[in-house]
Amino acid sequence: MTQAPIPSNIKLHKKSKTLELIYNETSFELTAEFLRVHSPSAEVRGHGIGNGTLQTGKKFVGISGVEPSGNYALKIIFDDGHDSGLYTWQYLYTLATQRDQYWDRYLKSLEDAGESRDKGLIGKF
Repeated sequence: MTQAPIPSNIKLHKKSKTLELIYNETSFELTAEFLRVHSPSAEVRGHGIGNGTLQTGKKFVGISGVEPSGNYALKIIFDDGHDSGLYTWQYLYTLATQRDQYWDRYLKSLEDAGESRDKGLIGKF
């Protein structure tokens, strides 16, 4: 397994609720909702295979802050209070480069569970 590239720059865009990961030749913007529902935390993934918890109603979540964790990961602090789970460089790169596949699986999981991204809420203004 090759080592994932480390972003040369990371920008938090609070207004658009995105995290931009800049690599030498390209950049990726990941929404706060996408990152939140794919959190590597035990709360989201569970403590074993198949024990994860489907995240619902996260359409309007934002990112309050981002902190480095050593030389290998980021801690993302969400405005819904979630701040556990470390996003390693490998995991962030995988999320960025396979965003569409991850998103499609998430939307299918919501549909299969009869759940929604917004829980019937109107967006924050």
